[in-house]
Amino acid sequence: MNILITGGAGFLGRGLAHELLKNVKNQILMKLVLADIMPLSDAALKGDPRVRVATGDLRQLLNAGLLQGMDGVFHLAAAVSGECEADIDVGLRANLDNTRALLDACRAVPDATAAPRLVFSSSLAVYGGDMPEAITDTTLPQPQNSYGAQKFMCEQLIADYTRKGYIDGRSVRLPTVTVRPGKPNAAASGFMSGIIREPLAGVDAVCPVDPQTGVWITSPRYAVAGLIAAYDTPQEQWGSRIAMNLPGLSVRVAEMIAALRRRAGEAVAARVRVAADDTISRIVGGWPWRFDTARARALGLRGPAAMDDIVAEYVADYPQAVV
Repeated sequence: MNILITGGAGFLGRGLAHELLKNVKNQILMKLVLADIMPLSDAALKGDPRVRVATGDLRQLLNAGLLQGMDGVFHLAAAVSGECEADIDVGLRANLDNTRALLDACRAVPDATAAPRLVFSSSLAVYGGDMPEAITDTTLPQPQNSYGAQKFMCEQLIADYTRKGYIDGRSVRLPTVTVRPGKPNAAASGFMSGIIREPLAGVDAVCPVDPQTGVWITSPRYAVAGLIAAYDTPQEQWGSRIAMNLPGLSVRVAEMIAALRRRAGEAVAARVRVAADDTISRIVGGWPWRFDTARARALGLRGPAAMDDIVAEYVADYPQAVV
């Protein structure tokens, strides 16, 4: 089995790569290609003989034969929510145009014995507007920002290419993944990692929303498990072509800070300062935070049980980032 991960140099791509390399179900992983516009900094991945790194613009890499010999794809590469809202052209190129180019490359794979399997990381940001108390897979998406609209458009393309038999596509809508390691990014949701990561590193952090704002989150480990399950699930069990919501944790931002306080003490939690940002508050406040994920749970998927567990996972996985 040969697998391509787009966005393979990102934190989620790296986590997915490590998990695939150590725990492949029922098949032998012969080659893992990590494609990203940014260089890969993970020495362990670069040193694994099964890993090939492809750095550059995705469409140029596809034109150079990136998909040759690949059995499946995890499509994680994307521009994040803040970037897309600030510049719609950036989002359209990175999200919609690149996704269509990838789908067309999958469609054109020569001598394929079966349609390539493609797992797409979508987002809860497809939802917004007048929503029910609990979101289900069949709740009508009404994105209220460019990022969510672009993700939803990609879901529909993937569903149609699957209907036509060009690919075996599976779109999964991820909760906000926290705690992300490394430096802050331009995502509107980035503060959900920052208010944990920065204080634990001895750095002040800003919470740009009302602490009573409700959010739907998961941890990197659970996100990776959900992506792999989407790939491994037999077609007859996967069911509908519509996107599947992954399980997560419904929590208020204030509860996230309280979990930090329980883990690291009052002095660390006091490094979080609330300073409202109207744009971020509007985007994040428009996302739902209560979900019914019966379809995913029927496949055996679960989400984190408590915010304390998410903080503990970050501390365990990145002890060098904690002072």
